[in-house]
Amino acid sequence: MKMIIGRKIGMTRVFVGNEAVPVTVIKAGPCVVVQRKTAEKDGYNAVQLGFEKAKKVNKPLAGHFKKFGVEPMKILKEFRVDNPDEYEPGQVIKVDIFEKGEYVDVTGWSKGRGFAGAMKRWGFSGGPRSHGSKFHRELGSVGQHTEPAKIWKGKKMPGRYGNERITIRNLQVIDVDPENDLIAIKGGVPGARGGLVLIRSAKAPKK
Repeated sequence: MKMIIGRKIGMTRVFVGNEAVPVTVIKAGPCVVVQRKTAEKDGYNAVQLGFEKAKKVNKPLAGHFKKFGVEPMKILKEFRVDNPDEYEPGQVIKVDIFEKGEYVDVTGWSKGRGFAGAMKRWGFSGGPRSHGSKFHRELGSVGQHTEPAKIWKGKKMPGRYGNERITIRNLQVIDVDPENDLIAIKGGVPGARGGLVLIRSAKAPKK
């Protein structure tokens, strides 16, 4: 199980032979192993990684880092692993753990759009645009008759849109630059430039 935390830099393209391949460039790591969690003690096996050094943390977090002898980190994320004994607190994980050609699962957070109407949020077609119509971007009928006299749960309506955790599976690693902590992954990755991303070995890699 390979895993690392990074930040999305942006998209570009690279040439593989005569083919132009779109890639997302991510500055990944270095990350530090902060804590190991075991099934016997915590109920599950996982490793907690820290990313980006923090100038200041609150007292509970300061005690947490002091307990494991690690410098305070800005970002803390957990990754499930089969054998946490393979990792030690303070161990540094860099992007060179990944190799060209292997497949990874990438998790990011989509751009937040705030409060959006039904057309933007769900792709509704809306009403007529002309000929005296006064129904353009409204939602339309949402209720029922006298019975059951309510809006059914799950009805597609206006509301908060975006800022959701999204995982894209089986993205191929096109290039790795260990000197600059960069990794180029084929295709798009959720989130805005500078957004946090989690990279891990693919659960069901392509053959």
